[in-house]
Amino acid sequence: MDMMFSPRAPSSPFAPPPLLYILLTQPLKTSVRFLDYGFALLRSPTRPDSPLIRIVCISDTHCLKSAHIPDGDLLIHAGDLTNAGTPAELQAQIDWLDDLPHQHKVAIAGNHDTYLDPRSRKTLSQEDQDGSIDWKGIHYLQHSALTLEFGHGRRSLNLYGAPQIPACGGEAFAFQYPRGHDAWTDTVPEDTDVLITHTPPKYHLDLPTALGCEFLLSEVWRTRPAVHVFGHVHAGKSDVLGWLKGGREVVRWDEGQKCLERALARQDGLVRGLLDPRAWVDVVMMLGHGAMGVLWDRVWGGGQSRTTLMVNASLMYNNTGELRNTPQVVHI
Repeated sequence: MDMMFSPRAPSSPFAPPPLLYILLTQPLKTSVRFLDYGFALLRSPTRPDSPLIRIVCISDTHCLKSAHIPDGDLLIHAGDLTNAGTPAELQAQIDWLDDLPHQHKVAIAGNHDTYLDPRSRKTLSQEDQDGSIDWKGIHYLQHSALTLEFGHGRRSLNLYGAPQIPACGGEAFAFQYPRGHDAWTDTVPEDTDVLITHTPPKYHLDLPTALGCEFLLSEVWRTRPAVHVFGHVHAGKSDVLGWLKGGREVVRWDEGQKCLERALARQDGLVRGLLDPRAWVDVVMMLGHGAMGVLWDRVWGGGQSRTTLMVNASLMYNNTGELRNTPQVVHI
């Protein structure tokens, strides 16, 4: 990871900002994010169910093929298989995924997978518009659910996949909705174990500019799946905190989490950020809830609340055109 100590703004909203820049523009928010990371390190690790299901998570391969995909029971691709989104590009990625040895394979679309959205498909040549693709042994989810069985029926998982993202490009980008528009409320089934989206929920393995969706975050609060896999914001895996977390984080749906997200929604700015009394109240409350959570967990041996493992599965390293990020392997 490039930890650049520069006060200059990043070249793109999707580029990781230098640490000094976010300290100057978001001093309190940056402190809150590091505090939350510190409390997470002090908590006991979550205990997955048995027998274990090994899930390999990838995303944002953009027409490239990695030779280092680990084996597992389930392979998930969270969108942006391609660059131009033509049927030929999609088929080449599908053929690659279909040859991998995983028992089950699931994919969703991303904004670069133009052909899969009837609206963006119109920007392709007539030949590509009239093309077709064969998903072979891959389960393609587009606002749809799926139940998969593992270990000869000993365990099953309910999955839901949806590709929509807050608008960030032109008409060729697929599945876009206007930023600030609610495209998520009551769309995810309540019994979802594994949620697959292309966009991240706002504030989670996202960049400090918060490119993720606040309405998706509310929907994840409502449904609380065991695992949430996404991509889209490549650098959410390689900025300072994304790098420290290894591209994944356990979210505990408690009062401390509410305080964290409320603090991250406050104003930016060196002066405005530090002088906002409401932000300081959020920080104090978060410290209190975080400390009590650690005591309950480590000292009093309290039971664990329901959690969600969030995974930024982008293989693309920032916008380099290289698959330098490693696949994420999780067990549930």
